[in-house]
Amino acid sequence: MEIIDSHCHIDVADFDADRDQVLADCRALGVSRLVVPAVMVAGWGNLLKVCRTTPGLYPALGLHPVYVEQHTHQDLDALARRIADEPDVIAVGEIGLDFFLAELDRQRQLDLFEAQLQIAAAADLPVILHVRKAHAHVIELLKKVRVRGGIVHAFNGSLEQAKKYTDMGFKLGFGGMLSYERSHKLHRLAKALPLEAMVLETDAPDMTGAAHHGQRNSPQYLPEYLNALAQLRQESAEHVAKVTSQNAIDVLGLQ
Repeated sequence: MEIIDSHCHIDVADFDADRDQVLADCRALGVSRLVVPAVMVAGWGNLLKVCRTTPGLYPALGLHPVYVEQHTHQDLDALARRIADEPDVIAVGEIGLDFFLAELDRQRQLDLFEAQLQIAAAADLPVILHVRKAHAHVIELLKKVRVRGGIVHAFNGSLEQAKKYTDMGFKLGFGGMLSYERSHKLHRLAKALPLEAMVLETDAPDMTGAAHHGQRNSPQYLPEYLNALAQLRQESAEHVAKVTSQNAIDVLGLQ
């Protein structure tokens, strides 16, 4: 049974001490492929190195909205160049809008996001989206700048918004938050959405599931999140793994 982690920051320092062991454990558990999105230009070099040295890791490059104050126009130029020079890059991400954090400049985020969508469109790459309290704005920009679909990471919007995303070629990411009893809205979404709209993710080292609350999240825990989704939907874990993995392959063009 293959499971794909469609969003995992395995390149970050949290995994420097035991990255090889974590990835070996993942393979033993059936977590055979991981998509590794970037957050800042300073991390791109190490991210690409980690992905090149380990089979089954797929890099995405982008500028995360939470760090909007640190990104520059030069970083956008660098993104376009790096994507042109790196054929292994499968997506532009992690990009998007974060209106949950009130201290972040919204206009700068909007400008940064639109510029990265244009880069993705020009390169014919899908995008990996970070969206908090900003689905309406993201959907409007996606209508303005058409890209080749992608993934809405850690989706927590409405069913109506989900339909708008899927109509534009997007899949919706679900992970460890499904394993918390209090995640009532997520549980309703997980039951109501078609499985063909969903992909699995960890967002490791962040967004740890209930069984490991307060610890570092890890792609090793993806089978637990798979089981949580399967139980909510009353479907077999094997079926959920097969469909969500194929969804990730299709939307990101994984080889």
